[in-house]
Amino acid sequence: MRFGATTLLGAALLAGCATTPPPPASPPAVVRPAAAQAAPTRVRPSRTPSRLATPQLVPGVEGVIGADAAGLIRQFGPPRLDIVEGDARKLQWSGAACVLDAYLYPPAEGGEPLATYLDARRPSDAQDVDRAACIAALRAR
Repeated sequence: MRFGATTLLGAALLAGCATTPPPPASPPAVVRPAAAQAAPTRVRPSRTPSRLATPQLVPGVEGVIGADAAGLIRQFGPPRLDIVEGDARKLQWSGAACVLDAYLYPPAEGGEPLATYLDARRPSDAQDVDRAACIAALRAR
C-alpha cells in the first residue's frame, strides 16, 4: 500500500510541474513544382528596398548570368521551381547530373530581374558541383 501512495504522491507532484503545451506551429510554406503553378509562388513581400546584387562572375556561366527569366527558360526549358520573394526570384532546373538554382535580382529599382548568382549541386547528396558543367549538362538534355 505504501508503494501505491508514494506513486500517487509522485504523480501529483509531477503534474504540478506540467507546462502548457506550445501553440501548434503554422504549416510550412508549400512550394509546388513550376509546371503545376499558374504563376510564380509568392513567399512574402519585401518590406525594404532590395540591395542591388553584384553578378557572380566565374568562368563558364556566360549567357546564364545576366539573363532574364525568359532567356533562362529558353536555355533550359520550364523550371522545376519558380519562387518569388519580394523583388527577387529563384528558378530551379533538375537533371540526372545536377540541380541548378538561378537567383534573379533587379539591376535597378523596378527593373527586370536578371540572373546574378547560380548554385549547382548533385541531386543525390546535394554536394556542390561545377556550375559550368551543370549548365552544359542541363542544356544537353
